[in-house]
Amino acid sequence: MKKNAQHKILFSSLLVGLAVVFILNISFGQVAIPIKEVAKSIFGFGDVKDTWEYIIINFRLPKAITAALVGIGLSISGLLMQTLFRNPLAGPYVLGLSSGSSLGVAFVIMGASILPGFLAELFISSLGILFASILGSLFVLSLVFLVSKKLKDTLSILIVGLMFSSFTGAIVSVLTYFSTAEQLQKFTFWSMGNLGNLSWIQISILSISVAIGLFLSLFSIKSLDAFLLGENYAKSLGIEIKKQRNLIFIATGILAGSITAFVGPIAFVGLAVPHISKLVFQTSNHKILFLSTILFGALIMLLCDTISQLPGLDFTLPINAITSILGAPIVIWLLVRKRGIN
Repeated sequence: MKKNAQHKILFSSLLVGLAVVFILNISFGQVAIPIKEVAKSIFGFGDVKDTWEYIIINFRLPKAITAALVGIGLSISGLLMQTLFRNPLAGPYVLGLSSGSSLGVAFVIMGASILPGFLAELFISSLGILFASILGSLFVLSLVFLVSKKLKDTLSILIVGLMFSSFTGAIVSVLTYFSTAEQLQKFTFWSMGNLGNLSWIQISILSISVAIGLFLSLFSIKSLDAFLLGENYAKSLGIEIKKQRNLIFIATGILAGSITAFVGPIAFVGLAVPHISKLVFQTSNHKILFLSTILFGALIMLLCDTISQLPGLDFTLPINAITSILGAPIVIWLLVRKRGIN
């Protein structure tokens, strides 16, 4: 009973913190907008200056929603992978999805120069890069599925995913060796991640993808609790290992693949947030971890994006740099603190 009360307090605190950080994220930036005016614009409480209204509706709000979706999707993907493989170092990109996306984008950016002018322009447009990223991640996910049919051991699939990552990474390295400085720069900017380039239509598509991924993940919650104790124990409970494993792969593929396609590869969040949820809530119950990971993922991603905007300055730091700089010390501190208490 005491544990349930603690969890309710933690969930309430997370919801309040998420709301505060969401408003702050919209308020901060090159043009500082008072929090009161942000609330007015979002909730329609009163008139807001036309300039501020335009900035909020067309730039700040879409970026904040994108950050929340990215944090939620990658964090749940990380939770699924860490539980399935029973490996604390497994993340959303452990199946090689990020590498597949990078390969697709590398082919488009660095290989488009051999195509005729109008085709080259089409391929290196934002839409061309988006489709290349989606096709790249789907290609790798399809290969993982084909291999998983031949392998019964989940650990072997993890190794296969890592090998696909190494293989695609090697091809990207070869492409970068023969690319121009301009092509390298464009690919580097994509690989740093960017939350601010999405239109409302793209955000709608990303929202639907994340919603589908989360919906599929819900069907695996019971099996995830069993997977913690090993596949043999899960089998003894009547869980169909192959079916549940494929369901988790599909959910992860949709979440991590769509997010990478729209915003580029985002480091740290998917790996670290599940650990933060487990350490704060002190539970292995995936019903609780599922919701806490969603809230922590959105909160931490919004916090990282807020810091990256450097309020009052004319530039924005790469989001990947902030997620790693802010996140790694937090996880180390939590782990050391837990070890000290134990």
